[in-house]
Amino acid sequence: MGELIVTTFDWVPETPRGYVRDLRLCWALEEAGLPYRVEGVPFHSRDAGHFSHQPFGQVPWLTDGDISIFESGAILLYLGERSEVLMPADPHRRLEVIEWLFAALNSVEMASLPWSLFHFAGDTHVTPGKQTLDNFLASRLQHLESILAQREWLAGTFSIADIAMADVLRLVDRFDGLAQSPTCREYISRAMARPAFVKAHADQLAFYAAAD
Repeated sequence: MGELIVTTFDWVPETPRGYVRDLRLCWALEEAGLPYRVEGVPFHSRDAGHFSHQPFGQVPWLTDGDISIFESGAILLYLGERSEVLMPADPHRRLEVIEWLFAALNSVEMASLPWSLFHFAGDTHVTPGKQTLDNFLASRLQHLESILAQREWLAGTFSIADIAMADVLRLVDRFDGLAQSPTCREYISRAMARPAFVKAHADQLAFYAAAD
């Protein structure tokens, strides 16, 4: 393993601070005790070098020596394969972590992100389209409530699946979308109380504040 470098924007506006997805990577790295550093790329201009690492001009990406990998879920899986703190060695438990990682990104975030975009934009109009998004998210949360009522963490012990799921749910909770999902709220409270999250979150806020 080479030097681990997390690349994110060198600055972002106030609204997304604390929610930029490099937080997921830094949280995982803190949990695993793996040394890393954070580098910034310009927020207002994306050059060819940026697109060579992240083809959509987004962040984050991780470099590990001559390896460069983008998409937070893929990076979490990459890190999970390097630390049993993040993903257990037992093959059955590993598969459970992987399926819940994908569930967080494909089943829950796909419902929560469009819903969140309306709230970021301050759009409070009730339209058939928005009602459809409300119902879609509510359905996903209802299923998740019943699952989390039976377990502390998604795959038995804390893992990369919980990093992804808790971060997805944090954004929903930001706009009070978990008002009818108390078990989900308790789950993210447990996750956010972990020292690794506390440090990664504080570090992200400090990183962007230093660029103001």
